[in-house]
Amino acid sequence: MKSIIRVLTVVVFAIGLLTTALAAQATNVTGEWLFNVATDQGSGTPTITFKQDGEKLTGKYAGQLGNADLTGTMKGSAIHFTFTIDAQGQQAPVTYDGTVEKNTMKGKLDIGGMVTGTFTATKK
Repeated sequence: MKSIIRVLTVVVFAIGLLTTALAAQATNVTGEWLFNVATDQGSGTPTITFKQDGEKLTGKYAGQLGNADLTGTMKGSAIHFTFTIDAQGQQAPVTYDGTVEKNTMKGKLDIGGMVTGTFTATKK
């Protein structure tokens, strides 16, 4: 009976270690990313810098639409972030939704409900 308890203790300990290791490997996008964006209005290559704190994202967009602060979330491999641009005197929200795999990301974007497109990105 004692040997069964020892085996169970070792198994529970091993599962705990594995769970901790998997949590440590969670996706983290902190850093500078180089984007390639394609829309029906043209294409661009903005640089976006993220700071991740748990699931919360903050950062900076720098590209053809100007410069802007961003906020968003990172849940599992799903990324979502937004910022606002000045489009000819009117404020327009820009929304990115995609997935992250290691040092790459891809997805879709929407600019004020008027322009849509796709993006890919690589971590610098």
